[in-house]
Amino acid sequence: MTKVLSVSAVDRSFAGRQVLKDVTFDVTAGRMTGFVGANGAGKTTTMRIVLGVLAADSGEVTWGGVPLTRAERQAFGYMPEERGLYPKMSVREQVVYLGRLHGLSAAEAKRSADDLLERVGLGERADSTLETLSLGNQQRAQVVAALVHDPEVLVLDEPFSGLDPMAVDNVVTVLRERARAGTAVLFSSHQLDVVERLCDDLVIIADGTIRAAGEREALRTRYARRQFELAVDSDLGWLRDRPATTMVDLDGRRAVVELEDGADDQELLRDALARGPVRTFRPVVPTLAEIFREVTQ
Repeated sequence: MTKVLSVSAVDRSFAGRQVLKDVTFDVTAGRMTGFVGANGAGKTTTMRIVLGVLAADSGEVTWGGVPLTRAERQAFGYMPEERGLYPKMSVREQVVYLGRLHGLSAAEAKRSADDLLERVGLGERADSTLETLSLGNQQRAQVVAALVHDPEVLVLDEPFSGLDPMAVDNVVTVLRERARAGTAVLFSSHQLDVVERLCDDLVIIADGTIRAAGEREALRTRYARRQFELAVDSDLGWLRDRPATTMVDLDGRRAVVELEDGADDQELLRDALARGPVRTFRPVVPTLAEIFREVTQ
């Protein structure tokens, strides 16, 4: 049976102010779960509760249906948003050290560290001290430190912050491989375009409450409006006067329209074909940014 990390009905308050309210979602082994929300929405607090750094006021976190113990949490991989590695220690040395702390032998830790550093593009800087690296390369080193012991659960808080597009691609490739191998990956990011292409599942949080959660494509379907893109070889001005049809965008011979509930999209296609060839006719699926705006406003 596929293991699931479940956050169930978690509440948390600080100084009398409730910052998490009935937070509930799942992270499935072998899948990438994107966790998105504005600053202060509750992402980091939730992740710290998952890892046992903070205690929930109520609710629970389970792995495979069993409440987490301290030992299980210590085996998780975690990358905090704040950089936490040792600035005057070489990259390889501290990654190996962290691997040893997680129970790897010296040889296993070095082999894993060297492989991961090479994979994320830091192989040539493995013996450099952290403080001599650019902020982006320090971020890559943090990702490697979270991965070195091959954790079953990986929790990453803003792993792509400060990375250039090539570095993002390197890290994304490694994370996808880990997920395919069975790791449950939960990551937060403000880069919604990266989340959209990387995540299998999505969780959106705002003001300490979960506003949407589920499989990425299912959410895109759920929040889709009845909008259609139409591209033809002739003028599309006739759409303005068509019943039950609202023009959303018109750019030459391409238009996006929204149909009222009950209006037949196939009838729209027939109307277009009656006026000439149709090059494109397809539903418009919302982007993650559009879903985010809709559920958080």
